[in-house]
Amino acid sequence: MGLDLFQESTAAREVFEEADDALGFLLSKLIFEGPADTLKQTVNAQPAVFIVSIACMGAAREALGRSLPSPLCVAGHSLGEYTALVAGGAISLAEGVRLVRERGRLMQEAGEKQPGTMTAVLGMDLEVIEAVCREAGAEVANINCPGQIVISGAKPDIDKATQLGQAMGGKRFMPLEVSGAFHSRWMKPAYEGLKKAIDSCEIRSLELPLVANVSASAITGPDEIRSELLAQLSGCVRWQNGIEHMLGLGVSDFIEFGPGQVLTGLVKRTTRDATTRNVGSQADIKNWKS
Repeated sequence: MGLDLFQESTAAREVFEEADDALGFLLSKLIFEGPADTLKQTVNAQPAVFIVSIACMGAAREALGRSLPSPLCVAGHSLGEYTALVAGGAISLAEGVRLVRERGRLMQEAGEKQPGTMTAVLGMDLEVIEAVCREAGAEVANINCPGQIVISGAKPDIDKATQLGQAMGGKRFMPLEVSGAFHSRWMKPAYEGLKKAIDSCEIRSLELPLVANVSASAITGPDEIRSELLAQLSGCVRWQNGIEHMLGLGVSDFIEFGPGQVLTGLVKRTTRDATTRNVGSQADIKNWKS
């Protein structure tokens, strides 16, 4: 992941090197070489995805220059919100990667203290899923797009929610490979540690508004940013609502920087009135240039 960026883009290579310096170890080596089991640990996976996403953006800026469209706002899904804050000028790369690694450590630790899991529910209305979660003791963690919602909680509660949902006509319940019940009350043990880390981080006013996960509205100030980062730890990520808010702001083109095309797909399933592009590799950048 990201090796082609490191090898072919000076800007991307500088991102990886700065992250390694900030953390005091070679995160880049783990990203490029693994082992996969170590990379998948939340404490490592979060800063890895964060850094590759920033490297994608740096490589695209280096190669495309002024042909990149001027953004109206920034947004990111869960961990991606931290990437968006770097893109929007609120936090530095070095501060960001240290903060994200601490977030990953705290969330992994919380998941070990209070084991939980997450399941994607497809094709059911939000109101029905909310009722199922109330009865089962689970929570709605992500509202991703029409027809795709993720629930979070202790495994017995998720199992009960799945059974209740199936009894109410739900057809597709897809367990996710995660190390905890993210974006739910099960992450509360991480709250104080994350608050301490966020309070110690220099956060500036955004140069571009951030469409926040929890409120699905635009924020710009340091206090708003701190509140949002703490709220989304155990709060629902309202991604679909955020996309709809951006459409209301006049956004018509969405560019996803980072590995994979998950967010691009969620935008497409939310609206047909926008164009999308994913930049996750040098090949994507070359295709854009051509």
